[in-house]
Amino acid sequence: MFVGLPPFQQLVDAHWRDVARLAAAMAGPRDGDDVAQEAWARALRAYPSLTHAGNLRSWLLTITAHTARDAQRARTRRDRGAARPPEPAADLAPLPDERLWAGVRALPVRQRQAVVLHYVGGLAHGEVARALDTTPAASRRLVSDALAALRVALGDSEEG
Repeated sequence: MFVGLPPFQQLVDAHWRDVARLAAAMAGPRDGDDVAQEAWARALRAYPSLTHAGNLRSWLLTITAHTARDAQRARTRRDRGAARPPEPAADLAPLPDERLWAGVRALPVRQRQAVVLHYVGGLAHGEVARALDTTPAASRRLVSDALAALRVALGDSEEG
């Protein structure tokens, strides 16, 4: 069913940075490019079957989040036999505030994903909930708990 979708290339031109940034934040520099590329491939395959053109950015970032999660699961399965257990997302791209990102890397997986989707991806809680297969209330709680843990880890007890 045709719903007035823009040409796929326009979507790529408008949102490639968002997809690349979220992929790198969720999967790390080692896997970020592969995750972004796979997310675009998945989006291209699904694009013709879309029934509405509403919020295509959110749709792309949700695909990117699912792709990053799938890559992490595959990596965990691959590394299972290793002598040392893998550290999920231990290789997040170095960012200006390394202390903050070290704290983000130390968060439980779901909290880390929610914070990255909300603050790096710029997704609202409803969109984060869809990306993580949960509810908006659970998304808010994950982000809130993550921020509280980061405040403790960074020694910042003030709300801000």
